[in-house]
Amino acid sequence: MSEDDPRVTLEDLTSEECWELLAQRSIGRLAVVINNSPDIFPVNFKAWHQEIYVQTAPGLKLAAAVLNPQVAFEVDSIDEADHSGWSVVVRGEATELENLDDLLFAQDLAVGPWAAGVKSRFLQIVPTAIAGRRLPTRTQ
Repeated sequence: MSEDDPRVTLEDLTSEECWELLAQRSIGRLAVVINNSPDIFPVNFKAWHQEIYVQTAPGLKLAAAVLNPQVAFEVDSIDEADHSGWSVVVRGEATELENLDDLLFAQDLAVGPWAAGVKSRFLQIVPTAIAGRRLPTRTQ
């Protein structure tokens, strides 16, 4: 880029920075594979002790995550006015919580779904990789 180019360079985030950013948010996107095709669902979540917990209802996204537990999870924050933001992607293995102690623990996390309906099921995503990037606010 030339000195006249107002764009800024993407910064890689450390794992610690990624987890700090995840802890500040409650909405993310869960990517699953359904019939050999990727799909993405917005979900409420809680990041806790370097794991992701999603509260959901029975249905397509839960079934897809259980049948093919290799998932991706993404959270971001974008400011279109000043062209800045960040994105964190977690890749990992999803497991539906079934043990009573695990379910009580997940309920205590108070994920708090926004959409109406019974959301009585929980997914736990144990990361195999986490990566993030930040596009800082440009200075003029």
